[in-house]
Amino acid sequence: MRTAARTVGLQEAIAELVRDGDTIALEGFTHLIPVAAGHELIRQRRRELTLVRMTPDIVYDQLIGAGCARKLVFSWGGNPGVGSLHRLRDAVERGWPSPLELEEHSHAGMANRYAASAAGLPFAVLRGYTGTDLPDRTETIRPVTCPFTGEVLTAVPALELDVAIVHAQRADRAGNVQMWGLTGVQKEAVLGAKRSLVTVEEIVDELDPTPDAVVLPAWTVTRVAAVPGGAKPSYAQGYYERDNDAYRAWDAIGRDRETFARWLDDEVLGGAPAP
Repeated sequence: MRTAARTVGLQEAIAELVRDGDTIALEGFTHLIPVAAGHELIRQRRRELTLVRMTPDIVYDQLIGAGCARKLVFSWGGNPGVGSLHRLRDAVERGWPSPLELEEHSHAGMANRYAASAAGLPFAVLRGYTGTDLPDRTETIRPVTCPFTGEVLTAVPALELDVAIVHAQRADRAGNVQMWGLTGVQKEAVLGAKRSLVTVEEIVDELDPTPDAVVLPAWTVTRVAAVPGGAKPSYAQGYYERDNDAYRAWDAIGRDRETFARWLDDEVLGGAPAP
């Protein structure tokens, strides 16, 4: 039985929970993306990470460009509304700053992998890969025969996450977390991971009832960290809007290695030597 979440600072949380070589997910779909936590991973120079996310965008581009990743497990990757992730492409196409292994799934496949993990099941079954070439390209997509009908379906293994990191609007002082608005698989990621961190906009005395809110009880979360603005440049409903200019600006920053290195030094490392 998990104990109640403990509230700590972001630096302490990352130092405690994430180790080199871990399989980690920083989840969020356009909304509530844990960007500040990603930057702390870079500052703490985590290496050889397997990065998992349904829709990796610019924070994963930054982690890859900073040399944190060895593998990416995903179903779509890009700078939403803008174009490619150029640090990701540089790693895949040219091995800079290090080679990046890819494991590609469909959206449905990734969602079912998260759901299986959250439910404590070894795999999930779906029809979604029929007629695609992904089973020929991805080792973790296998045919399975239904024992009742004989139909050939597709099985995908549950995600084995060491750490899940998500962002939410608020938590109470006992560590219960509340998020609302456009949510994706954050709940499943936390429930399926060995360890979890939720960064929040604020810590409050009591969680007010909110329509359609997702509540993660304290016993499901390992650590909570108050990080106001921790999802920027994505948005947190009820707190701030998406910074579309930042996403557009990233295209030029990410295209060039030297420009990226200067950005990393100025915006993340704060003048410390590049990792």
